[in-house]
Amino acid sequence: MKKIKILAIPMLVLLFLSSCTSVRVLSDYDKEANFDSYKTYAFYKTGIDKAQISDLDKKRILRAIEAEMGKRGFSKSENPDILVSIFTKEKEQVDIYNNYWGGYYGWGWNPYYWGPGWGGSNVSTRTEGSLYIDLIDAKSKELVWQGKGVGNLVNVSNIEKKEERIREFVSEILMQYPPNAVAAK
Repeated sequence: MKKIKILAIPMLVLLFLSSCTSVRVLSDYDKEANFDSYKTYAFYKTGIDKAQISDLDKKRILRAIEAEMGKRGFSKSENPDILVSIFTKEKEQVDIYNNYWGGYYGWGWNPYYWGPGWGGSNVSTRTEGSLYIDLIDAKSKELVWQGKGVGNLVNVSNIEKKEERIREFVSEILMQYPPNAVAAK
């Protein structure tokens, strides 16, 4: 029993740390769409231009999507089966931690510890971002699949780390495509 307690603490710490860096993914799709018929793609410039992020980050996201689509057997085409669009959302999260460690002692209990306890509140903020990847049937111009990744954005000056985080977002989202393969797992 003692060994289990000793092992449980590091496992909980690892779980907590891994949950801070992970990407939460959701996807939705049109049940009537024939995903096996989609072999080629192109980027939907009109939708991508509306994404409210820097042009450099757009390029990073599009390069990551190209790599992932290539891994899935898709090829880029002038006459595509599907159009790929993206959009983003960003939200500031505020976390408040109350670190009150004491009590309030009155006269007669212990004269050395009269008054409020130690500690206080810590406030931290973080940016949570959402990346949506939409797949649109090129003929009907209807949305057939949407993937969404939500996770903490890290404002780092290291470009390699930023690109790695973007690739992680895109990879995790596109793991959900095609929906039939996900349902079979």
